[in-house]
Amino acid sequence: MSKIRLISLLSSIRLTPNLPPQSWYLIAGVTLSALNRADDVSDVFEYAIEKDGSSSEARLQIARRMREALVKAAPIGGLPKTINALFALKRVTPQALTDEPLCYSPTERPAELYDVPSSRILHRGQSFFDRIYGKVSKRVMGQMDRSGTEDLGIVARLMYGYILSNTNVLSAAESSFVLIAGLIPQDVSN
Repeated sequence: MSKIRLISLLSSIRLTPNLPPQSWYLIAGVTLSALNRADDVSDVFEYAIEKDGSSSEARLQIARRMREALVKAAPIGGLPKTINALFALKRVTPQALTDEPLCYSPTERPAELYDVPSSRILHRGQSFFDRIYGKVSKRVMGQMDRSGTEDLGIVARLMYGYILSNTNVLSAAESSFVLIAGLIPQDVSN
């Protein structure tokens, strides 16, 4: 996509009413990642910084939220596309806006992985899954458990527990928008 067309599209998404505040760039970035348009993801980040990054704290939040949206999109769009998008994003992210490995994590996932009982994380994930799928959640999870391999249900529980239900950077509503943004371009939103 040409940069001019992309900027026009981003401007339109940014001004869309009824989106959670500051979610436009998450939706655009995840959609482009699902389409394996990693270089366009970095353009989304640069445009978000230009339009909404009025302070160093705002720029840091945009960077963290964009990375978190892409991580949460991995179970939906695939890890290879997420890797491509995150590395494209890293190339244009100033060092001051990155979180160093083995240091503070705004998501607190390393602490959750090692210090929080897995039953608590999996329960949080099941609650998040139940909120997303509503009255059909037990049926959907049951279908995954009976898909010919119980491992599909286990994978879903792990993804919802450790990745999708974490709301330390993105809210539950923003996470839901991220999921939808990753599903629609793949035509698997049913």
